[in-house]
Amino acid sequence: MNYKLEICVDSIESALNAQLAGADRIELCDNLIEGGTTPSYGTIISARSNLNIMLHVIIRPRGGDFLYTDTEYDVMRRDIEVCGESGADGIVTGILTADGKIDIDRTASLVEFARPMSVTFHRAFDMCADPVKGLESIIQSGADRLLTSGQKKTAIEGSDLINKLIKQAQGRIIIMPGSGIDDHNIASIAKATGASEYHLTGRKTIQSRMEFRKKEITMSGYPGYDEFSGKVTDTDKIRRIIDVLRAI
Repeated sequence: MNYKLEICVDSIESALNAQLAGADRIELCDNLIEGGTTPSYGTIISARSNLNIMLHVIIRPRGGDFLYTDTEYDVMRRDIEVCGESGADGIVTGILTADGKIDIDRTASLVEFARPMSVTFHRAFDMCADPVKGLESIIQSGADRLLTSGQKKTAIEGSDLINKLIKQAQGRIIIMPGSGIDDHNIASIAKATGASEYHLTGRKTIQSRMEFRKKEITMSGYPGYDEFSGKVTDTDKIRRIIDVLRAI
C-alpha cells in the first residue's frame, strides 16, 4: 500500500522539519493546546511560500465545541477564501448541530465554497452522537476525507471503529486515523485499521533561547504552562515513522 503521512504543525519551523523528513502533507494550525484553530494570514502565506508539499489549513475560529454562530460561520467562509487566495491545497473543518449530528447543510456549503481545494472533516466527528450516521452525513456533504481517532482518546484505542468506518465508506471517502500516533504504534494501527493515510504531530520539546526570564508573571492563562519551552516537529521521529510504514 502507498501510505501517506500528514503532519499537524503550528509553526513554519515545524512545517519545514516535516517536509525535510519526507512528509506528504502539512495540516497548518494555531493553538494546538486547544486542538487547533485557524492560523494567521501571514502564517498561511509564509507556509505556502516555503513548502513544496501539500498544504491543508484548519478552519476553526475558536477552541471548544463545534456548534458555531452565524458570525463564526461567516469568519470560516472568509478564512477559506484567504486559503484559496494563498494557494493552499485544502482545508480542514467540521461543524456539528446542537444535538450532536453532523451539520450537513453548513458543511456542504463550506465544501462547495472551498473548491477546488480538498476538504477534510476533522475530529469534530469524534464528538458526534452516532458515528455510522455521522459518516454518511459527511460523505453526503461532499468532503474528501475524515480525520478520526475512532471516537476514542487515541487512534490505537479507536482502531476497531476506524476499521469499521473504512469498510462502511467503501472508498467513497478517505478515513485517516489521528491522535496519539507515533513510531511505536503506527504499525499496529495500520494493521488493525487498514488505513492508507495517517495524521500526527511527531513533536519534541525544545527550550526557549531567552536568557532573561521574569518568573513572577505569566502571559498564559493555562495552569502549569511553561512559556520558556515549546514543541516542534521532530525530523528524526517523522523519518522513523516513514521507515516503519515502508516496512509494512
